[in-house]
Order: sequence, then structure tokens, then C-alpha cells
Amino acid sequence: MKTRAITAFFFTIVMLGSVYLGGSVFSVFYILLQAIALVEFYNLIKTTGAKPMVMLGIAISVVGFAFLAAHYVLQFESKYLILMVPIIFSIFIVELYKKEKVPFANIGYTFLGFVFVTIPFGFYYALGYLQGMHDFNFHLPLAFLLLLWASDTGAYLFGRKLGKTRLFERHSPKKSWEGFFGGVFTSVLVAIIISLFFKEIDVLIWVGMAVLIVSFGTLGDLVESMFKRSLDVKDSGSILPGHGGLLDRFDGLLIAAPIVYTYLYLVL
Repeated sequence: MKTRAITAFFFTIVMLGSVYLGGSVFSVFYILLQAIALVEFYNLIKTTGAKPMVMLGIAISVVGFAFLAAHYVLQFESKYLILMVPIIFSIFIVELYKKEKVPFANIGYTFLGFVFVTIPFGFYYALGYLQGMHDFNFHLPLAFLLLLWASDTGAYLFGRKLGKTRLFERHSPKKSWEGFFGGVFTSVLVAIIISLFFKEIDVLIWVGMAVLIVSFGTLGDLVESMFKRSLDVKDSGSILPGHGGLLDRFDGLLIAAPIVYTYLYLVL
């Protein structure tokens, strides 16, 4: 318990620092973070006997994320993102020269890493620039983290005290509907408090964001649980003592970030 608390404290400090220290730090931090999370994903896949192209996959994800960051931070023209197309399709060419029995399974798992890890982190990163194309604003990324943490905290507290009705027992025996609605309550409450400080966005939009984060964050958690159960592993990694891996800590972001970005893009 002590190790878990210490890890949580420093993890929180690092996450908040990555948001507060400006666009350049935010960019570098998330380029590295998504790369480490992608390594975790590929390492888990390798336990099945599959052979995703780890180094090439990491290289492509870093280059792609760097292109995205350059577009926002350095005002790099978006048309140059088209250069990612031949880079991505190099995966097929590389596999062509390997002597594997199931080449398309390896190709598929390599691409799945981008879909499951890199793209969601990219959408979260883009929240920092949603209110101004080339001006970093920490309000939305910070709010996303606070609402996600509020959801997890509320779900845990309410579920522990009141949880009786299982939410999705097949993949997560401990989750309950009572915990889910407790997460909604806590996250909405935090959203209202956030609206008192970040007044450029209407309170109802903040509340809508909170509901989406709880709903799709829970689904992301369940999807990651399904993934781990299919591999018969408890944690995605061991980089965070007492908490597991990065995918364990960011499972709520994996589906929620793209949905929340789409929602905010449409309403702002």
C-alpha cells in the first residue's frame, strides 16, 4: 500500500507537470509516453507467440507523433503529414522479406498497436491545441485528467460501499453499476468546479465532457481488461510499482480521448 501511494503521488506530479510546463514539454513527454505504452502493448502481444515489428512500430509512432507535434508547435504545414503514408506502408514491405508463417498476423498486430495506443494518445495531445491551432492551452488536457481521475475515484468509493449490481462481470468482476453512477456523480461535480475556473467554456459543455469521460473511460477500462484476460496476465507492465504498467493507468484514455476530442471539436 505504501509503495502504491508513493507511486501515485509522483505519477500525479509528473502528469500535472507535463501539462503545466508548456507546449514543448507537453509534446516531448507524450511522444515518449505513447512510445513506452506501445512497447508494453507489443510485449504483451509477443506472449501469444506473435511477432509484431516492435522497433519499426515504435519508430513509426514516434515519427508520426513528432509530425503532429510539429504541426501544432512549429506550425508545420499539415499537408506534409501525407509523408506518413509511405512510412506506414513500409510495414508490409519489411514483412515481405521476413520468413514468418503468419505474416499478416504480425502486420495486423503492428497496426493494432497504432490504433489501440498511438492514435488515442494523439487525440489527447490534440486537446491542448483545440482552442487555438498553434497556441497551447493546458485547460482541456488538465480537465480531462482531473475528470478521469474523479471518475476512477468515485467509482471506487461508491462501488466499495454500495456496489451490488455487476457492470460487466465477465471482464471485470469488481465493477458495479453503483460504482459507475458514483463515478458520474463525482466527475460531474468536478466538472462544475472546473467551470468556475476555466470560464471560456460553458458549464454544460464541461458536464457533457465529464459524462463522456466516465462512460467511454469505463469502456476503455473494460476493453483493456478483456485484452489482458485474453492473454492471462494481470498487469500490462511493471513500470509503475504497485500500479502495473502505463496501459493500466491510461486504459480510460484509450477510448475516451478520441470521443471527447470529437465532442469538443463539434461544440466549441
